[in-house]
Amino acid sequence: MALEKTFAIIKPDAVNRHLIGAILSRIEQAGFRVAASKMLNLTRTQAEGFYAEHQVKAFFPDLVDYMISAPVVVLVLEKENAVKDYRALIGKTDPTEANPGTIRHDFALNYRQNAVHGSDCIESAQREIAYFFVESEIF
Repeated sequence: MALEKTFAIIKPDAVNRHLIGAILSRIEQAGFRVAASKMLNLTRTQAEGFYAEHQVKAFFPDLVDYMISAPVVVLVLEKENAVKDYRALIGKTDPTEANPGTIRHDFALNYRQNAVHGSDCIESAQREIAYFFVESEIF
C-alpha cells in the first residue's frame, strides 16, 4: 500500500498548555512520520481563508478568533492510510464523545478547544497542506 499524507494542526489551546511534545509523541508512536512542521501565529486572513467553508455558519467568527488567539503548529504527516488513521488517533470533534486514549479525549478542553485538527479526506488533506506548505518544505 502507498504512503499517504494528511494535514494536522495543534491548536492554540494545546500550544498554550505546553502539549506540543505530548501530542507529537502520540503521533509518532502511532507510526506517523512528520514530513513537515512549523509553528506560526495565524493572521485573521489566514484563519478566515482556511475555514472559508464555514463562513456562513454562526460559529465562524468565534472559530477565527480562537484560531488567532495563540500560536499553532501545522504539520504534514505521512503513513499508509494517514487520513483515516489520524482521524482515529485524534477521536471525535466533541471530546465527550471521543474514545479514551484518543488525543481529543485526553487533551481537549471542550468542543471548540479540542487540541487538534485533522483533514477529513484525502482531497481536504491535499488542499490544507497546500494552504500552509510549498512542496520544498515537505520532506
